[in-house]
Amino acid sequence: MGFFKRKHSSSSQDSENPQEIVLDEGAPTPDVPNTDNRFKKPHLEISEIGLNTLERDPESLDVVFCFPCILFNKRSGMGHYGQQAFSINGFQNWKKAQDIRNVFETFTEKERKNNRLRLKATIYVLRWCAFQGVSYRGYDEGTNSINKGIFHQMLKAIGDFNTKMEELFRIDPKYASYISPSIQKEVLNLISTGVRRMICAEIDGEKFCLVVDEARDQSNKEQMSIVLRFLNRDGFVMVRFFGLVHVPDTTTQTLKNAIYYVMSNNNLDLKSIRGQGYDGASNMQGHFKGLQALISNYCPYVYYVHCFANRFQLAFMDASQGVVALQKFFTRLSFVINVVGASSKRADQIRDAHAK
Repeated sequence: MGFFKRKHSSSSQDSENPQEIVLDEGAPTPDVPNTDNRFKKPHLEISEIGLNTLERDPESLDVVFCFPCILFNKRSGMGHYGQQAFSINGFQNWKKAQDIRNVFETFTEKERKNNRLRLKATIYVLRWCAFQGVSYRGYDEGTNSINKGIFHQMLKAIGDFNTKMEELFRIDPKYASYISPSIQKEVLNLISTGVRRMICAEIDGEKFCLVVDEARDQSNKEQMSIVLRFLNRDGFVMVRFFGLVHVPDTTTQTLKNAIYYVMSNNNLDLKSIRGQGYDGASNMQGHFKGLQALISNYCPYVYYVHCFANRFQLAFMDASQGVVALQKFFTRLSFVINVVGASSKRADQIRDAHAK
């Protein structure tokens, strides 16, 4: 915890600016409203306290501010005396200074252990849900809900077998519980960042190939998947899913900018790309304005390969159009799927027929 102090009129400052906050002689000064009442303590808003105008000189100052309180204080909690004392008015009751320090150190040590235990449990459950590929949140996560979703129910299950964990999550913490949706997203982002770092460590600055495809997800958003193919240190071919990026459209320039952004943020040299594989769409394989052309112009050593899975699909579709029996088979198959899928009774009948 860092404490910063503000000079009063009793210090060596200019008497015309008694409320001035300084870091050094050349630091800028905030605008503080003047008051004619000499018994009224000057009041400063957080927006009026410049962070570069706080100093830590213990010799000539008589008011102390808490630097984290100024950074993280919320306007909704300005009415609390402690928040005003350490972030707005300044603390100067030096008789209680040692007591406050002792209480603060004892409080933080106890809360630190509890918060770490909460965070460990949260990370464990998030990792489990991620590996299982299940959703985290429930439809109703309220206090009276009987099913708050997989994440909260897993924490409850952990507490059922551990009295300390059950007590830890049953009592609401004073500052942080580490189970909110924003914390869940932050932990997942940290996990994904760690996975990407491990993949970059596997590549270790060597050459790699780029495989990209785009599709719409369940929420009707266009997503671009990025897969890296490379040789590891043992000489084995590795294929790693590197990330999923939302793109507003599928134009070549947008896709190129998204790929460059992901590569540069993970310290991957674009000059190290030696291969690129996409589907047969014109915006991907175009010889002049396609994505493969834009990347090839930047790195001339990149070799483009039309995706073999997409090639097989296109070849199979073209071949099936020339075989009458195959066309009839797929026509009847689609008809059976539509008829059976529309009725649960027909689905049971076809299951019974298949079992016999």
